Order: sequence, then structure tokens, then C-alpha cells
Amino acid sequence: MIEVTNVTKTHGAITSANEVSFTAEAGVVTGLLGPNGAGKSSVMRIICDLDRADAGSVAVCGRRYRDHPAPMRVVGAQFEGSGAHPSRRAVDHLRWLARTNRLPDARVTEVLELVDLQPRDWKRRVKEYSLGMQQRLGIASALLGDPQVVIFDEPANGLDPIGIQWLRGLLTGLARDGKTVLLSSHLMGETEMIADRVVLMDRSRVIGEGDVSELARAHGTLEKAFFERLELSRQQSAKTGDAR
Repeated sequence: MIEVTNVTKTHGAITSANEVSFTAEAGVVTGLLGPNGAGKSSVMRIICDLDRADAGSVAVCGRRYRDHPAPMRVVGAQFEGSGAHPSRRAVDHLRWLARTNRLPDARVTEVLELVDLQPRDWKRRVKEYSLGMQQRLGIASALLGDPQVVIFDEPANGLDPIGIQWLRGLLTGLARDGKTVLLSSHLMGETEMIADRVVLMDRSRVIGEGDVSELARAHGTLEKAFFERLELSRQQSAKTGDAR
């Protein structure tokens, strides 16, 4: 489980998270949905202790990420592609991660097969990979420790239609296995097909949340639900003089 409570983060004059609160439950795919710049990635970075909140708190499986003695076995995260140095071979990148986290080399083979990277590509350098292949390698890195919580930042970027269909099956399968799955996206239709619950974000704030099926049923589609909530939120901000 991930618990985000009143998280606020500013970078100079820019607020990237403004009193953000939500819960992502085990066995559920939760989507952070909103336009680019809404604050989704900032919140994910705070969850993973890659950035520190100015206010509020985050708990992953009951404690802060940094307080877990073996964090890769608890939380796996993928941000912006593979996370590997371009000159490193994919299999060597994963072996390095495995050994520094006391994981067996056999797990490297398992995750490479799980993300459907072909054996002929395992020893290729990451700079030779397409964007879609880099995404798959990043997902493999996140899954290496067989974590209880998995976090993916725009995981569909660079994937072709076959890859996107594969991603849907992977994420829903992880949730069926009882894992907490949190993903960010600006793709409304795709999120509607993958997520069980969504947290709607705009301009660093949560503007709504709920079960995908209920929101789609009430508004026609998840996209319509988002834009109706977006319009209401911006009208309220304009009235209070907080429009940006």
C-alpha cells in the first residue's frame, strides 16, 4: 500500500505538489491521470525518496522508502526509460542491480523474459535500443526484486500497439498477484483500460478520484469525467483568485 498525505513540494516559485493526498491499495491498479506538468512525476519521485517533500508524509508498506532495509524488495520503480547508462549492456545493467541488492543472477533472466526482451538483445548496449525496448528494460529493473509495490511513470511511452497490449496484461497480472500498482499517464483512454482506480491531477493538485468503472458509467467515459472535473476545479480556482 502507498499512503500519500498532504504532500507539498515547491521548487522556487513553482509548486509541483500542493497538499496531495491519496491511497493506492494492494491488488489494485491505481492511475495518476492528468496533463503534462500536473505534478504526477513529482509525487512519484517523493514516494521513492528521489525528492523530499516540504510538507506532508508518504508511507510505503507502512514506512518511508528510505527506512526499508532492502527497498528493492519492497518497491520497484521505473522513470523515463531504462535508467541504464547508454554504453552498458542490458544484461550487465540488471546483473549490477541484482548483485548490489543481493539478488540472484537467475532473477535477471526471469525479468528479461517477463518483459519479452529477446535473448539476442540482452547483450546489446542500451544506446542501441529503441525507446520501446528501453521502456521494457526499465520495467524489468523495477520488477527485479519481486517488490510488493511497483511504480511506473508513463510506462506506455514508446511502446507500439502490441507492446501496449502486453503492458495491460502485465499490470493487471501484477495486481491480481496482490501487488500495489501505481502508474502515471496523460492517456485517458489507455488509463481507462488498465486502471481500477484513478487519482485526477491538474496544476499540482488532486481534483478528483474514484473507481474507473463508476466514473466512466456516470460520465460516459473516463475522459469526459476528467474534463468535467477539470472545468469545475478551474472555475473554483478562478473564483478564489488562485488561477495560474
